[in-house]
Amino acid sequence: MGVYPLLARPRSPGKLAGASRLPAMKLLLIEDNETLAHWLARMLRDDNFTVDAARDGDAADRLLQTETYDVVLLDLMLPKLGGKHVLRRLRERRNNVPVIILTASGSVDEKVDCLGAGADDYLVKPFEVRELIARVKALARRHAPEQSADLVCADLSYHAGTRQFTIDGAPLALPSREHAVLEILMRKQGKTVAKRALVSGVFGLDDEPSADAIEIYIHRLRKKLESSRAAIMTLRGLGYLLREKDA
Repeated sequence: MGVYPLLARPRSPGKLAGASRLPAMKLLLIEDNETLAHWLARMLRDDNFTVDAARDGDAADRLLQTETYDVVLLDLMLPKLGGKHVLRRLRERRNNVPVIILTASGSVDEKVDCLGAGADDYLVKPFEVRELIARVKALARRHAPEQSADLVCADLSYHAGTRQFTIDGAPLALPSREHAVLEILMRKQGKTVAKRALVSGVFGLDDEPSADAIEIYIHRLRKKLESSRAAIMTLRGLGYLLREKDA
């Protein structure tokens, strides 16, 4: 696969600037370069993360079917099963765990392709571990349930354990960003959510925030919720509201 660029080292290994000792989050690091994977896993564990590692796409795919992770760190150039195939299989199973792509390729086409396939963020090597940790924590905050209980609005349900939506028991498959929009509205159901709050909750650190994109996601979600008794209302000048249709 070739030699990976060296990652930039943090200022003080094991004591990353601004790091906080939060309860351990569980990460899956998918990287076939053994030296790089070992070093990166050690840096993450020093910052209080629990880290599982997979060295090829097949092993990663099996882990993602049996284990639950808070964030996945995915290299693209993997043996046996490429990183993009791992990502597409993950999303086909309606698993919405946040995924950060780690790769030496910084081309715009590659970024667009990965984000379109369901990645949540994209980090080009070399990078500082401090930046990676900041991105992991930001993604985890946006995706973490505010409470462990499932959420229900009419016949629309959000299952916190699997991070999946159902309508009257039938699975509702959503792309990553539509899922993020609906989850935010679901957690604030009955309350108005400003468009700027959706923008900050949906777009990654490398993305160009777009209020227009939010309108597109809302339009698509409304079509997918046509059979549901839950509906997304627009409060002009204020934002959006999820509620039962006859409420």
